[in-house]
Amino acid sequence: MNVFRFAAVGLFLLVLTFGDRVVAEDGKRLRLVFITTCVEAKFFEPVVKGMRDAAEKMNVQCDFIGTKGVDVQTQAAMVRKAAADGYDGIALNIIHPTAFDEVVKETIDKGVPVVVFNTDDADTPNARLSAVNQRLYDAGRRLAEHVSSHVPDGSHILMTMHDEGVSSLEDRLRGEQDILKKKNVRWTVVITGNDAEKGAEVVRETLRKHPDIRIILGTGQADTEAAGRVIKKHFDGKGYWSAGFDLSPTTLRMIKEGHIRSTVDQQPYIQGFYPVVQLALYLRYGIMPSDIDAGATIIDRSNVDQAIELTEQKYR
Repeated sequence: MNVFRFAAVGLFLLVLTFGDRVVAEDGKRLRLVFITTCVEAKFFEPVVKGMRDAAEKMNVQCDFIGTKGVDVQTQAAMVRKAAADGYDGIALNIIHPTAFDEVVKETIDKGVPVVVFNTDDADTPNARLSAVNQRLYDAGRRLAEHVSSHVPDGSHILMTMHDEGVSSLEDRLRGEQDILKKKNVRWTVVITGNDAEKGAEVVRETLRKHPDIRIILGTGQADTEAAGRVIKKHFDGKGYWSAGFDLSPTTLRMIKEGHIRSTVDQQPYIQGFYPVVQLALYLRYGIMPSDIDAGATIIDRSNVDQAIELTEQKYR
């Protein structure tokens, strides 16, 4: 068992031990807030469920807020406002390596703890207490290693991101490229946008411009789904395939149908659950939060049925 799994198991046991008496011991109900980018993205539905389940268990109040698109200045301003509005703790999606350094330090200096969910600022100094997220670069490498045997040497590959300026997507992309460059592949990178249907048109147009491309590798939920939509509608049975990240119902259905080869799960439910537990235990008992790896499980036709069932319940 690795250190991240050990930490997660230990934290779960603490929930069982302390959860039911967390209010009784000091009489105060904590107010916590999650602050993210792209708040309306369907990816965050299991995050919100995890947050709410943990909030009920730990007897705390939790809100989930954020920007509609990628806007780091507005998101940083939301952190300052949350501290000013009296929230006891903050879970923050740090999508940029430097944009949140100042506001995180400023907030913690005011006595409001900040933990990270979904995307971390791991490579540059940041005062956040912990992170519950996927090891993003490693996850990109894992996907590329998984599909590498199906990638011919010297291939031209389409690589997609649903937004610019999001470090998690950039880290996954870099991981994919570092593995596949060993096979002398070349790549074209496009931004699809966060709407999978509109993104499908971006992918289709790129494939039209580059008729030698047969492989599409995504880095996030919307662009992975977009690639599958295009293959299903326009290129079914013509030798095209895709792989990517995250578990939208459409992506899972297209894995089952064979239009998407595989996707990487990052367990968003626990990205909502454990930050609540960490903040509550830290604020109540001084138990220091620790990093938890959300994982990089490959979902393909061999295990997609279980993933579909759990996604319908918003646990995956």
